[in-house]
Amino acid sequence: MMPMRPTRRPLVILVLLSAAAACGAEQPPQWLTGLDDRPLALLDTLPDGPLKMRLEACRGQEARPSTFAIGHRGAPLGFPEHTRESYAAAAAQGAGVLECDVTFTADRTLVCRHAQCDLHSTTNILDTALAERCREPFAAADPATGRPAGARCCTSELTLTEFRGLCGRRDVVDATAASVADYLAPTRGEPCGTLMTHAESVTLFDRLGVAMTPELKAPEVPMPFQGSLTRAELADALIDDYRRAGIAPARVWPQSFSLDDVRHWINRHPEFADRVVYLDGRGAGDAFDPAAPERLEPTMAQLTAMGVRVIAPPVWVLLTIEDGRIVPSAYARAARAAGLDIVTWTLERSGSLAGGGGFYYQSVAELIERDGDVYTVLDVLARDVGVIGVFSDWPATVTFYANCMNLG
Repeated sequence: MMPMRPTRRPLVILVLLSAAAACGAEQPPQWLTGLDDRPLALLDTLPDGPLKMRLEACRGQEARPSTFAIGHRGAPLGFPEHTRESYAAAAAQGAGVLECDVTFTADRTLVCRHAQCDLHSTTNILDTALAERCREPFAAADPATGRPAGARCCTSELTLTEFRGLCGRRDVVDATAASVADYLAPTRGEPCGTLMTHAESVTLFDRLGVAMTPELKAPEVPMPFQGSLTRAELADALIDDYRRAGIAPARVWPQSFSLDDVRHWINRHPEFADRVVYLDGRGAGDAFDPAAPERLEPTMAQLTAMGVRVIAPPVWVLLTIEDGRIVPSAYARAARAAGLDIVTWTLERSGSLAGGGGFYYQSVAELIERDGDVYTVLDVLARDVGVIGVFSDWPATVTFYANCMNLG
């Protein structure tokens, strides 16, 4: 299982108004409307049966942190992702592991962003003078061609000081917009989120008493950056932030979609090797078939021979339907048979589950009919697949389940 049970905290939602005030909001509005009751609201829509009966018995339980619950970018269902506020909210919801996706600025500082070039939608950069530094300036939607509104603004084009001057915002935009104001309108008036460096996230996570799972993101600029910074050096710099902070390797789960990164960490930093996570994104390929894991390259056996101990595919890859029930896929069974621990992503990221649930439920869509079905999926992942952790955009739901089932 994921390491280190954090210190006990109440399951409450933190809204840190000081950051909002720093961005000029005199009376910042609540970011959340009813989301603090989400786990029980989902339970209300779960069909009657043994699982619902078990979970109903846990209403009113004393909440405790669980390492089974991983805050994916913090708690971005209600907070700007990868901000101090989002991380604090996720920890308050009981997430025992928090994620900083790691990329870098023009002056080579590691920072927490889901992608190197997502600032146009995850920050207020288009509302600032720094908009002129964006790789692709804002372009209005074009109904004639179907082109959505958008821009492309990258951390690698800003210094750390410039990056720090931005406000984090929830990644919600109006793709039909004719202006920047309309493009950013869906979250206009919400408080400012505090952006963070990777090193600052390490300090915060340590103070919160949680485990840490940094993901090294693929650069969106030519490498070596500025002619000298290599991908391997980025991987080393990520690990160095934990060493400098005195964080025990047992609390750190480095992750990457790149096998080169994974193998580099295993071979170069052996004290972290048992917790390096291979994010398996092969499910995005047309030729991928979770019913035939023996055809994957590398195979599960080859991954373990490389030293990989933890694999992390999306939820749908681990599940299939047999005899009208959701059960582990051949991929899931092969991973377990090879001795791999499994983490999965991402719960609470598909919107309403009415009518199939979208990308994350595609292999079991015919049995996904209501929002409460998230608990059915979670139960199969925990009991039958045997995952050791679940990434979630609103970790309170996973925490509620984990607490009830005494996980983590």
